[in-house]
Amino acid sequence: MPFATDQEIQEIRTRADILQIVGEKVSLKRAGRNHKGCCPFHQEKSPSFMVNPEKQIFHCFGCGVGGDVFHF
Repeated sequence: MPFATDQEIQEIRTRADILQIVGEKVSLKRAGRNHKGCCPFHQEKSPSFMVNPEKQIFHCFGCGVGGDVFHF
């Protein structure tokens, strides 16, 4: 028996503010439609970590880690 239904998971994903959640761990600056910062998953000097608030996803172009609010 699943812990939560697919509908409940989708509702949480929609309601969660990924910018607020990621912003608690990563200093983000606006870059067009996205927000960027240094990746919390590996050491880097220049920001390659992007958060898209419209799609509610994140992706690091340095190490390739990405996902939604649940994967962060």
